[in-house]
Amino acid sequence: MVFKQRIFVGILSAVIVGGMTSSVGAVRHAATIEGTTVVRTSPLAAVKTGDGTKSISERVNMIINQSHRTVKTAADSSKTLHQWPIEYRDEGGTLLFSDSPEYVPSEGILYQDTVEGDARVLYYHLNNTNEPKKVAVVLTNKYQGPNEVHITRGGSGAPSDDYLKVGKQGQMAYWGDTMNQVIPLPVGGARLLQEQMNEIILQPGQLVYGVYDFTASHPVQVTVLMLSAYGDPISAAQQLPILPKDDMKLRGTFKGMDRVLTSPKVYNPDEDGGVYFPLADDMKDKYKEGIDATDGSKVTNFGNYGIVYKIEMPVTGNARTQYYLSPLGGTYAGAMQVRYGQSNPSMLPTPIGKPYFGDATPPESDNTERARQAGVWTLTSHTELADLGSYHSDKPTYFEYTPPGASNLPVNIIMMPAQ
Repeated sequence: MVFKQRIFVGILSAVIVGGMTSSVGAVRHAATIEGTTVVRTSPLAAVKTGDGTKSISERVNMIINQSHRTVKTAADSSKTLHQWPIEYRDEGGTLLFSDSPEYVPSEGILYQDTVEGDARVLYYHLNNTNEPKKVAVVLTNKYQGPNEVHITRGGSGAPSDDYLKVGKQGQMAYWGDTMNQVIPLPVGGARLLQEQMNEIILQPGQLVYGVYDFTASHPVQVTVLMLSAYGDPISAAQQLPILPKDDMKLRGTFKGMDRVLTSPKVYNPDEDGGVYFPLADDMKDKYKEGIDATDGSKVTNFGNYGIVYKIEMPVTGNARTQYYLSPLGGTYAGAMQVRYGQSNPSMLPTPIGKPYFGDATPPESDNTERARQAGVWTLTSHTELADLGSYHSDKPTYFEYTPPGASNLPVNIIMMPAQ
């Protein structure tokens, strides 16, 4: 993923934001995958844009500098929060994750595997050639009879060299209206996951990101590929070679595409005060392990991209509970979904009212980082927060979340008494 400061991951890759000079900044934003953040270890490729040839980090910094920022920060100058106990359980179907090579140097197959039943495909790729290209997902029937694929949810961001915009648009499309699309597949037949994939063109340096949930009645081969802007995706899926992975190796097949989060303890805002729990930190919330079906190797989903988190915290008491999302790794732009009781789900851009946030929060000191990981975290006037709303405890509140492409990880979810 491009702007992933894996804690550039992505789809989810990481971009080094700003020219931090302190040793603390280096710890939080350095190119390493050994901490709670995941970042790209290889040099970032230069890409062609309308502004001339720029590296990914230069492009992202330009986007940030051009934006008019309105940042929501913690209201109090400081507030101490305690880590809330969380239980994690994986369930659901199969995730197919295609993000390697992220900077695609030539036409070819980016990922391919065969699935049956409930599945999700996530693709995140940048056209790193000098010619316009298409990225497509082809479904091929591997059953000895008629087959059917039912698409239930999905969306993608329009190709762009504004990588934060692509990531946020893709998430808002995914968490928008549900889908009810049926794709029939005759014996030996193949079709595009979405017909418009044959018309969407990536210019050099542009990124595309999409996520789709579907159910296959019988085995279906899923092929993610980059091809010529003038080529036929169906025939190209049968002819193009499988491209090798890049250094991050972010592609694979992962069982259990949903992660359910709850707590053994009931939260009472009047008694428990402010609490938090992390998402995608690889300490409390471990990264998923899977297999790259193209070569059989074991892989790790650094960042848990494509995993949908289903969050329901038991809450009691008379006071309303206020929820926030706070990015810990740097610049962040995404969306979530919330449902209160039996109401219809609502989409929550993170943040609301501005394209991104997280870039104004200064790096933590070593002591602050260790304390947060150990269970005590201090909000300051510089801590940036995305408002997820406040809700009474008379009805359950459900959140759904997935790590956005082009953004930095991990994040904390905060629960506190509504003021």
